[in-house]
Amino acid sequence: MSVGGPAHGGGCVATAPDGRTVFVRHALPGETVVARVTEERDRWLRADAVSVLVASPDRVEEPCEYAKPGRCGGCDWQHATVAAQRRLKAEVVREQLFRVAGIDRDVVVEEVEPALGWRTRVRFAVTDDGRLGLHRHRSEEIEPLDFCLIASPGVESVGAEALRWPGMAEVEVIAGEDRAVVVTAKRKKAPVGADVAPDVSVLRGDGRGGALPVRGRPGVRETAAGRTWWVGGSGFWQAHVNAPDVLVDAVVAALAPQRGDVAVDLYSGVGLFAGALAPLVSRVFAAESDPGAVADARQNLRDLPNAEAHEGRADQVLARLGLGRADLVVLDPPRDGAGAPVMAAIAALAPRRVAYVSCDPASLARDLRDVPGYALTSLRAFDLFPMTAHVECVATLEPA
Repeated sequence: MSVGGPAHGGGCVATAPDGRTVFVRHALPGETVVARVTEERDRWLRADAVSVLVASPDRVEEPCEYAKPGRCGGCDWQHATVAAQRRLKAEVVREQLFRVAGIDRDVVVEEVEPALGWRTRVRFAVTDDGRLGLHRHRSEEIEPLDFCLIASPGVESVGAEALRWPGMAEVEVIAGEDRAVVVTAKRKKAPVGADVAPDVSVLRGDGRGGALPVRGRPGVRETAAGRTWWVGGSGFWQAHVNAPDVLVDAVVAALAPQRGDVAVDLYSGVGLFAGALAPLVSRVFAAESDPGAVADARQNLRDLPNAEAHEGRADQVLARLGLGRADLVVLDPPRDGAGAPVMAAIAALAPRRVAYVSCDPASLARDLRDVPGYALTSLRAFDLFPMTAHVECVATLEPA
């Protein structure tokens, strides 16, 4: 089978003998491979390249023993050089922008080091016998792990993979800037009426591959944008160890804030962008639907009297605030994007500039298509998820 260009979500596109499209993982553009079908539909197939007959010059040996066909589904591109991974992601972003939004733009994915040991948050699945692992690609089956090469040293220091977690459905390990590590465990569903223990147990790494109990409120402290941030429990924080500073710099450069500006931060999490913008503008209004994150944001922004954190959906908070207009807007929605109602509400504020932070080029393209009266004026992409198919973009919008 001859392999074509990259597909959104990892893998490459090929054509089966019967004409159906095949999405082939563990392959690279230009290769000839033997592929094993893993999923079959009327119009397309999914497959794994199990043997490479003609290899791409970009192919390398996977650094992780688990990143093989049929095994761990966490990484998509370990078999490609890091430079090739960025080119593949750039192709995907460009294709999605053009196909969904009709935007024809060259894309360069910027390198962000490190490429291994970068992930400060890992959510493990748990096997029936209590071992930690990650799901195989598009499967409920779990690949047990002894280590994860993209996990940060702080995550690995807790030694969670060496422990047993009977009765648990998932275990999330979170490494903070101070190298304290929090482990949250979610139990499997018990029969109705069964007596079960609380859902969360909290541990921290002892620096020697062991786990110690943590007293007090679970969470970690992070440092970014010259400030210290509290992230409680498993609250959202960018996974790559260098992502917060990279994205703050990109957003501030995109918005070019001025004294006297009124800014809005939507999907604000624990207040990262609001806190970075507050010293540069007159007022910042932050909106976040998760109550825990709003509580953290209020704590993180308490020394900034011109920054307010509001709880609720983005469009609901905007309606409740009744701002009329704002000079600047930054939004960092979840993978599904913001949606047309939120994009219309943003346009109604008539901002001078909008910075849209996105971890999914398809939903980004859809939202760019659906925002009335605004056009994409610049786009930066960052390799904040090395070895995976994911890519982070910062799009700048201005009145058309």
